[in-house]
Amino acid sequence: MPIDNDYFKNRQQQNNNNSNGGGKGNYQPPFEPPEFFKNFGKKAGFLYAIIIIVIMMFVFKPFVIIESGQVGIKVTTGKYTETPLRPGFHLYIPVFQKVIIVDTKVRLINYMSSEQINGQFDRSIRMNPAINILDARGLPVSIELTVQYRLTAEGAPVTIATWGLGWENKIVDPVVRNIVRNVVGEFNAETLPTKRNEIATMIENGIRTKIEALEGRPVSVESVQLREIVLPPKIKDQIERVQIANQEAQRVRYEVERAKQEAEKKAALAKGEADKNRIEAQGRADAVTIEAKAQAKANKEIANSLTPKLLQMQQIQVQGKFNEALKTNKDAKIFLTPGGSTPNIWVDTKDKSRDSAINK
Repeated sequence: MPIDNDYFKNRQQQNNNNSNGGGKGNYQPPFEPPEFFKNFGKKAGFLYAIIIIVIMMFVFKPFVIIESGQVGIKVTTGKYTETPLRPGFHLYIPVFQKVIIVDTKVRLINYMSSEQINGQFDRSIRMNPAINILDARGLPVSIELTVQYRLTAEGAPVTIATWGLGWENKIVDPVVRNIVRNVVGEFNAETLPTKRNEIATMIENGIRTKIEALEGRPVSVESVQLREIVLPPKIKDQIERVQIANQEAQRVRYEVERAKQEAEKKAALAKGEADKNRIEAQGRADAVTIEAKAQAKANKEIANSLTPKLLQMQQIQVQGKFNEALKTNKDAKIFLTPGGSTPNIWVDTKDKSRDSAINK
């Protein structure tokens, strides 16, 4: 209720009159209210309006705060706005409008065996059963993989309007299962482990191409990781036996190759030793040949140098030596060769054994 200021003014005038007329100087005027309360009647309506607006803001909450990694989709009387609301503060009209907040961060779908699915603790991580497939011969095979993807912010309104909030089960999961069955179904179970990298590449390229080819590209595939290929027990045993046989064959080939290398090494050493001996023998033969040729050449030179006069002179010298010898050995027998081309030979006849041997 507004304060009646006229009442206080009349009371103040009466008090002033009484003080002037009666001479009572000790009279005090009543309490004077602050200026705020004097003008409260004029401001009360404005304050009431602010209070009502604040109460309505908390009751109807006509605003929304969008965080990073999210986008908002404004729905006006059931119609989705094509432009998404980016992170920040946004207002809307209650009753006529609402805002749907969707997550655009990276999400995961893990396809795994039933024993590994213990529960879902993160809404961005989905646990689905492993994908069961029949190989090219009709044998059952299970594939475990992880798919990382995210909802594109630009196409989020159209995606939610078209596929609904369960868009993952309608877009990602069917495509993943279809591509995996088509790829793995072309191989025999026993060849899957040896072609794991090739199969993983084919699955990732197929899923990425199929999903991102949808109109408006509603989902972006980040990666596809092939974790496990679960084979039937019989196939696993067969593969193990083949691997053991291959390892044994590789060991035998290694031993054969090693023995071959050892034989080649020994042959090379023997050949080297033979070559060495042959070279040494050839060297010795060449040395003998060279020496013989040199000796023959020397003999030829000597023979060419033996003239008749030189031989006669040498005969005279030898004859002189024999003559000197006869002076001290007068019983010696002298033999002369025909023509006198060779030196005389004398023998000491005092040695009876030698003399008898000569006479014979």
